[in-house]
This record gives sequence, structure tokens and C-alpha cells, in this order.
Amino acid sequence: MTKAKLGSLGLSLLVVVLLVTWMATGELKVASDDAPAEPGQEQRQPTRVEVEMLEATNYRPVLKLQGQLQPWQSVMVGARVAGTVEQLHVQLGDQVKAGEPLLTLSTDGRDAVVERWRANIRKLEADLAGARRLRSNNLASETEVLRLQSELAAARAERTVAELALQHLKPSAPFDAVVNRREVDPGTLVQVGTPLFELVQIDRLKATGQIPQQSVSAVEPGQAVEIKLLDGTAMAGVVSFVASAASPETRSFAVEILVENPDLLRAAGGTATLNIRLPEQKAQFISPAYLTLDDDGRPGVKYVNGQDRVMFQTVKLLNVATDGAWVSGLPDQIRLITRGGGFVAEGEAVQPVDRSDQRG
Repeated sequence: MTKAKLGSLGLSLLVVVLLVTWMATGELKVASDDAPAEPGQEQRQPTRVEVEMLEATNYRPVLKLQGQLQPWQSVMVGARVAGTVEQLHVQLGDQVKAGEPLLTLSTDGRDAVVERWRANIRKLEADLAGARRLRSNNLASETEVLRLQSELAAARAERTVAELALQHLKPSAPFDAVVNRREVDPGTLVQVGTPLFELVQIDRLKATGQIPQQSVSAVEPGQAVEIKLLDGTAMAGVVSFVASAASPETRSFAVEILVENPDLLRAAGGTATLNIRLPEQKAQFISPAYLTLDDDGRPGVKYVNGQDRVMFQTVKLLNVATDGAWVSGLPDQIRLITRGGGFVAEGEAVQPVDRSDQRG
């Protein structure tokens, strides 16, 4: 028998001996018919979120618009008759009263025309009186009386026209105003309609602007307005008019604001910021960082209700600045989620932690 065969036989005998020895010891693993008990599942703890108690306060929102200041009244006084400028009674920048003459035009014989018609009227009145006496004695016809009455009425109308022409030789201010522009000098020949002076009333101004259609329902005549000029000057005004229909071009509503200007500030024609004070309402002041958007893109906040569940509520932005935003539409008292709200869903139970306690 070769050495290789002897080696294989020896190895086989060794394996048999070891197997017999292991079986003899009785260390056998018995399979169990019962499944092992499942380990107890740990109960999931509610997510901890940081909250801050907010209470609503009375807040008067402001609607900010960009507008323009205009004179309360502005008119270009023109010539109503032809003539030559003989004398100027006012200069640029002068303040004039209503009815004050601005200049004098040449008469060009208009006074003589008036005197002629006055004399003609006196003659016709005497003729008519005589005709009526004769008519009472049947010495004149009714037709003659009617003819004289017609001529007298026509003469009186011509006299009125001639007297108006004389009055138009001295154009006057239609209202209290400031002379803003002068178009003529002494010796200027003017025709009917020639511009003479531009008059503006600036002791009272008119601010105009456009209100977005989503905000027009909150603006009414009588509401107070603060006007800020570009140089920082503040003026007070009152809403005097709100358009009933929107502009078809901008879809916004025109608004006019009465602004008293007793100091005659040179503000007419310039731009200004119009801050319209809206009715007072309940609102909360929150950081813009706590605002989120719903699926429709509307702003809102997450808060914890009385059952410690997360709620989402849309809000109306009343005023937004870098340090915070005034919002309405929330309960008077809420526990606003200030941290951890991004990891919880609406309706989920949470463990709220007061922000002030966290700071302590």
C-alpha cells in the first residue's frame, strides 16, 4: 500500500473519531417550533418645536403710494378782446386776490361805442313813451309801438356787449392765486384767446395717485394722509375723492387728496410719497423669517393649537419692513412656531418649548 493511500485512510479515520466523540457529548442544537419574540417597538416621541406666545394689538395700517402734488387750481388767463397791452398791474410771483385786475388793454374807441348806444337807448325810450301816449289816444298804431320796443331791446343788447368789451380790457384774477407765468409785456398786441398770465392756487394743493385694486376697498374720503416730499418735508392731507371705476390701462383707482399749504411751500408739480392711514384693526408683529407659503403661494405661519398640534394659517400682510411684518387674520393669541417648524406637517402632534424658557 502506498504512502498516499495510507494518508487518506488516516484522515478519514480521524474525521470519524471526531464525529463520534461530538455526538457522544450530546451538545446538539434542537430546532424550536416557536418563532422568537419580536423586540418591543419604541414609541415615537413628538417633535420638539420652539414657540413664542404672540398677542394681537391694535394697529393702524398705512397704504403707501407714489403720487404727485398739483396746485388746487391752475388757469391760463387769456385775452377776451383784441388790443394792445398798455399797463401791467402784477409781476411774476405776486399774490393776487380774486377780482384783482392783471393788466390794462387799449380801449381802441370802445368807450365811444358804449356812449353811442347809451344815447341811442335814451332816444328810443323817449320815442317809445311818446308812441304809447299817442296810442292811448288812438293817434299811433300798435305796430309802431312794437317796432320801437324791438329797437329798444336790440339797442340795450348792443350796449351790454359794448360794456362787456370795456370790462374785458382789464382781465382779472378768477381766484386768490400766485402769478406763475407771464406771456406779454407792455406794448404787446394781443388777439382774442392770446395767453396773458398763468395763475396757480398753492395755499391748498391736490395730491394724486393710483390705488391698487386689491386695496381700494379700504380707502374712503375723509381718511388722514401723510405726505412726504423728496426733501423729507412732511405735510398733512385728507382723502377727498376715490374713483368709482378703475383705469382700463393700469387697473388701478385714482385718488385725490386735499393738502393744506398755508406756508406756500413750493411743492406743486413735484412727486411725493402718500401714506394713507387705513382703519384700525387687530394685528401681530412677526419676523419675516417665520412666514411660509401654502400650495397656492399665499403667505402664512405655522403655530401650535391648544391640543399641541401644528396648524397653518394664511395671513394678510399689512406692512412689511426689514425688521418685521404686521399681519392680520390670526387668532388674538397664538403660539407661533419659531424653530423646528420646517420638520413637522400640519396636524402633527408636537412638543412645544417656550422660546423664553430656551433663552433662560
